[in-house]
Amino acid sequence: MMTISDAYMDLTPVQRDILTALINIHRREGRAVKGEEIAELIDRNPGTIRNQMQSLKALNLVEGVPGPKGGYRATGTAYEVLCIDHAGDVVEVPVIKNGVRVDGATANEIIFNKVMRHDSCDGVVRITGNVRDFNIGDEIEIGPTPVNRLYIKGEITGRDDTMSRLIFRVKEMISVPRVPVRRIARRAVRISPTTSLQEASRLLIHNGVGEALVEDSSPGLINLSDLARAIAEGRDKVEVREIMTRGFLTIDADDLIFEAIKMLGKTGSSQIVVLEGGIPWGFVGPSDLMKSLTPA
Repeated sequence: MMTISDAYMDLTPVQRDILTALINIHRREGRAVKGEEIAELIDRNPGTIRNQMQSLKALNLVEGVPGPKGGYRATGTAYEVLCIDHAGDVVEVPVIKNGVRVDGATANEIIFNKVMRHDSCDGVVRITGNVRDFNIGDEIEIGPTPVNRLYIKGEITGRDDTMSRLIFRVKEMISVPRVPVRRIARRAVRISPTTSLQEASRLLIHNGVGEALVEDSSPGLINLSDLARAIAEGRDKVEVREIMTRGFLTIDADDLIFEAIKMLGKTGSSQIVVLEGGIPWGFVGPSDLMKSLTPA
């Protein structure tokens, strides 16, 4: 009897790409997937996809769904073969070319050809998607990867269209430690909502911070930029509660710092309020996160 490990070893790179694309589309759309959709995503001939699907069916990795809305669906065995959690998120490792994320492209496998040295390291990444979207000389960013949160920056030095692989020279590699936000967060300075702007400025400067929590029935935030703007507008006689920001991003202190990185990246915010037991406790910002990153 063929074991799961045997099935994985017998899969060709194209078959692994087909299964990965099938699973990702199904998780996003919640429906059976047409062969033409997979062909377009991984830049293969639809006839090739149909032929490969017959082989994948024989391996019990894919099943057909009949009807006008039919197509293909991965079996539970396919998830096990690819080491994918059946109930998890879509398996995507972002690939960015020259500063812009490439739609439909995800890193399927990364291999380093040399032991990392201080001067050079080469790598190979297999791409699910259209590898022809990339050219020699392009700047490439890969990650973070799902397990060790590895983030890689480099320059493409070669391309293998047959195997959907890119060869790149590593310029920078960073891993995101699996530690909770509380380990890097800064305890917040707290001020009363009736504090004057002048006193608030003095407190922030005295404590060497750029922001503070305003302890009101509906908590708020105040920072040096808010204070400077209000004073420049001639509102120096008002109280802090009149200019504070009431809506703000929050993250639980037990969440991993990777979640904070994703949140700041999506929103462009300058800080997140850290909650301890549901109560605002501190701050974490881009500079705090940068200090937490360690070379891989």
